Amino acid sequence: MDLALLKVMVEQQIPFNRFLGLELTHAEPGRVRLELPFRDDFLGDWARAALHGGVISMVADVAGGVAVWSTLESPSLRVSTIDLRVDYLRPGKTERLIAEAAIVRVGGRIGVSDVRLFHPGAEDHLIATGKGVYAIKALKHPPAAPPA
Repeated sequence: MDLALLKVMVEQQIPFNRFLGLELTHAEPGRVRLELPFRDDFLGDWARAALHGGVISMVADVAGGVAVWSTLESPSLRVSTIDLRVDYLRPGKTERLIAEAAIVRVGGRIGVSDVRLFHPGAEDHLIATGKGVYAIKALKHPPAAPPA
């Protein structure tokens, strides 16, 4: 996978990611780093000012899927979530959320990745961990290349 193309696809071609402001800040085959700038809309507990668990799991899911996607050779292959497990370790703060995902295994039809979520400067102070299992499918009619 062309990693520059992967960045465009993740940040611009997936409307939900674009709406949230998700950024692919590092990519190499089998390893990615995604960052989500904080917005008040992401709060789940206003009394503690903690991130919503759904925001944390969404970032974990996207990071795991993109890690699998980064290993694929053709842009006509797509990744979809089969299973996602998220372990919430502590409340997320009102700051940027970072997810790093690494491949456990990628086969012909299934990919598995591990994800770590934390805040800037606190990589050892995990907010959550995740494991995702993803289906790899070929599109019958690949879309045209996204605009640059």
